Amino acid sequence: MLLKTASLTPKLKSIICDKNTEYPGTGVYNDLDEAGSYLCRNCGLALFRAAHKFHSGCGWPSFDNQVDNNVRREPDSDGRRTEILCARCNAHLGHVFHGENYTALNTRHCVNSAAIDFVSNSKVLDSEEAILAAGCFWGVEYYLQRLSGVLKTEVGYSGGHTQNPSYTEVCQHSTGHLEVIRVVYDPQLVSYADLLKYFFEIHDPTQTNGQGPDVGEQYLSAIFYYNDTQLAIAQQVIQLLHKLGYTAVTKLLPVSVFWPAENYHQNYYTLNGKLPYCHNWQKKFL
Repeated sequence: MLLKTASLTPKLKSIICDKNTEYPGTGVYNDLDEAGSYLCRNCGLALFRAAHKFHSGCGWPSFDNQVDNNVRREPDSDGRRTEILCARCNAHLGHVFHGENYTALNTRHCVNSAAIDFVSNSKVLDSEEAILAAGCFWGVEYYLQRLSGVLKTEVGYSGGHTQNPSYTEVCQHSTGHLEVIRVVYDPQLVSYADLLKYFFEIHDPTQTNGQGPDVGEQYLSAIFYYNDTQLAIAQQVIQLLHKLGYTAVTKLLPVSVFWPAENYHQNYYTLNGKLPYCHNWQKKFL
């Protein structure tokens, strides 16, 4: 199990760890109606399928069933409601209600959008996460979305000292943040080592001042590791690069808060019908 607590923003922590509730009608998944699955935002376990999602009008995503026994129930501290949690990591999800007659199952799991990740895969059972930096996050996301086993990508900022930075602030080099990408992947389909190999093949890890024509500290190459296992694998892959003649200057940094970038940066090249100008795929590993 890979816990993501260290990368959560204060808002996400307040809900997932401190059992707070997002305001009704504000969640990103309230009106989403696409085939797929909803994963625990804290540990990646599959919790709900989109096929069980319904519109209840309550202001939060609603599901009338769960995946296997992956959602645990316990009496809420208020003495009135039943809390629902991730059965593996105890992340707070929301509450469950019965007898409302919304669906044939007569059950409503009322879930905070902040506590879950949506992925367009209806069968995934578990997932893991990587946070990577390789220059302009538009191009990095474009290529990583095309790797088999990647379930979700999200671009943002990490590694700096400013809370909730804006793109303008990051470009002014006043925050210490790098442009990064959060990658949620199925470890049954792609290993962390193979993900990193592909990461090194879609950018130049030997460039010391940025990536391609993009020069600046926010464009440096870096791997943010969640635990000692990820760190060891990253070191092994970099050693392989060195044996192949590439002097990688990629930084290895412990995970820090991942701040999502503005909406217009997400899935940029695909939504705008363009191709990356500073990234390409070049086979490096045998």
